[in-house]
Amino acid sequence: MKSIHSRRHFLKTALATGAVLPFVTRPLFAQGSPNAKVNLACIGIGNRGAEIINELAKTGLANIVALCDVDMGAKQTLPILTKYPDAPRFQDFRQMFDKMGKEIDAVCIGTPDFSHFPIAMLAMSLDKHVYVEKPMAHSFKQVDLMVAAEKKYKVACQMGNQGHSEANFFQFKAWTEAGIVSDVKSITAFMNNPRRWHGKVFDDFLPAQPIPETMDWDLWTATARKHPFNNGYHNGEWRSWFDFGNGALGDWGAHIIDTAHRFLNLGLPTEVIPTLEGHSRFIFPQASTLVFRFPAREGMPALDLTWYDGTENLPPLPENFGAAVVDPNIPPPSTGAIDTKRNPPGKVIYGGELTFKGGSHGTTLVILEKDKAKDLASKMPEVPKSPSNHFKNFLLACKGEEECRSPFHIAGPLCQAMELGIIAQQVNSKLVFDPKTRRITNHIFANELLDGPPPRKEWEQFYKL
Repeated sequence: MKSIHSRRHFLKTALATGAVLPFVTRPLFAQGSPNAKVNLACIGIGNRGAEIINELAKTGLANIVALCDVDMGAKQTLPILTKYPDAPRFQDFRQMFDKMGKEIDAVCIGTPDFSHFPIAMLAMSLDKHVYVEKPMAHSFKQVDLMVAAEKKYKVACQMGNQGHSEANFFQFKAWTEAGIVSDVKSITAFMNNPRRWHGKVFDDFLPAQPIPETMDWDLWTATARKHPFNNGYHNGEWRSWFDFGNGALGDWGAHIIDTAHRFLNLGLPTEVIPTLEGHSRFIFPQASTLVFRFPAREGMPALDLTWYDGTENLPPLPENFGAAVVDPNIPPPSTGAIDTKRNPPGKVIYGGELTFKGGSHGTTLVILEKDKAKDLASKMPEVPKSPSNHFKNFLLACKGEEECRSPFHIAGPLCQAMELGIIAQQVNSKLVFDPKTRRITNHIFANELLDGPPPRKEWEQFYKL
C-alpha cells in the first residue's frame, strides 16, 4: 500500500499540468466475461489515426469510449467525430485520463512520431494497454524508456507494423526455423517513392503563422523542441523535419525490414555509413544510402543491411529479380498515393544458398532461384495462417487471449536501429556504435542525439514514469 500511495502522490504532483488517476485502476474484464469488449480511448483521430480507429473498431472487440485530438474539430477529425457522436471529446490526453480513466482499458495512439512517447508513458503508468503507430518514438532514449515501462507495468503493448500479424511474419518465422532462410550476409531494402520533402530546400525553420482556432499548438509540440505554429509542420508535413519525424526509414523501415530484423536476431548495428544527396540540418535528405553493419550473432554471420531512399536512388537488384512483390493492402498516405508500379518498396535477402525478394507489410518472400525452389517444394515447412490481424491481435492481448506480436521489447530494437540511421542522416557522418554501452563512440554530437533534445520543463516528468 505504501508504494501505491507513493506512486499516486508522484503522478498527481509531477503531472500537475494535467491531473491523472490513482495507480490502482479497475482490472480489465473484472466480471470475467469472455464476450466483454475493450473500452478504447483514441488519441489522434485524423488521417492515419482515423484509419487505426476504424480497423480496431472493425474487429468488433472494442468500444470507442473517448476521442482526443489537439486539433479537435478540424477537417481531418470530422469523419471520426461524425462516426462516434456520443463519445466524450478531449483536446488534452492528460485531462482525458483524469476524467475518464476508470472507463478506459486501452488506448490507440495515432499522433505524429514525436508525440507517441508521453502519451504511451502516461497510459502505461496508469495500467492501460497501448497500441501505438510506428515508429514507437522519436529518440533512442524514448524507446528505451517505453520498453522499460512495458516490462514494469505489465500491460499489452503493440507497435503498428501490421505485417507482423500477416503472412510475412509467419512465413519468415517458419522459413528461418527450418533453415530455408540461412547464412544471410547481405540485405538490400528500398523505398523509392516520392516523399513530402523531396524537391524542397530550407535554410531555416518556418516562420510563425496564426494558430488555428481549433488547435492547442503548445500541446501538439509536446516533448519536441518548441517551434511557432506553421502549417508546414501540420497534417503530415511534420514527417519532413528532423525535429518532428523519422523520415522514409522510420516510416517504412518498420514495414520492410521488420521480420528480417526479428528472425535474424539483428539487434543493433555497430556501424552506420551514410551516403546522402541534399543533406540538410532541418529536413531529411533528398536521397539516402545507409549501410548498417550488424555483427555476427549466435549461429549467424555478420550482416550488412543497405537502405535506399530517394526517387532516383535505386538499389542494384539481381538479374533474375523480375516483378516486384506488392502488398495490395498498403494504406495510402494522407496526401497522394503510393506508387506500386514504379519502384515499389521492397527488399532482397542474400542467403548462403538462396536469394529472396520481398515487398513491404504482409507480403511473403519469393525464392529467386526457380530451379532450387522447385526442388525444395516438397520439403518446405508448413506456414500457419494468422489467427488474427494486427488490430485484433492487440485487442485479444488486452483480453489475455493472445500475446502481442509486435510488443515494445521486440519493436524497440528495430526502432533504435532505424534511429541510428536517422542520426547518421542528420549529422551526415559515419557512426560507430557500441551495443554494450549503447553509445556512439566516434561523434560527440551524434551521441547526444541518442537522448533527443532536452524536454521542456512541463514535459520532463514523462521521462520519470
